[in-house]
Amino acid sequence: MVCIVQKRDNKKMYAMKYMNKSLCVKKDAVRNVFREVEILMALDHPFIVNLWFTFQDEEDMFMVVDLLLGGDLRYHIQQEVHFEEGHLKLYMCEIALALDYLQRHHIIHRYIYVLPI
Repeated sequence: MVCIVQKRDNKKMYAMKYMNKSLCVKKDAVRNVFREVEILMALDHPFIVNLWFTFQDEEDMFMVVDLLLGGDLRYHIQQEVHFEEGHLKLYMCEIALALDYLQRHHIIHRYIYVLPI
């Protein structure tokens, strides 16, 4: 699950992803969650979401990342949004730069985060 949160001291808005620990264990996803955190902590690229904070409580694990309003590219493609050629060229370049960065860091993953449209 993902929700929008605000940091108290600077009022900045973030997206907070939270996962139930027992459900992660049941789905055998714990290793994947820790790997996602490890990878996101190591990345620094303008077209890849930033991981700012991680924490946990008795029941859940939390990841706080950049808030990207407007949805991701996959959402807009599924909605059959018509892209203007200039915008499409820009998005393709941004994706190519992000993928090149990941490749140079030897990261292969089935999902990537891109800036919203």
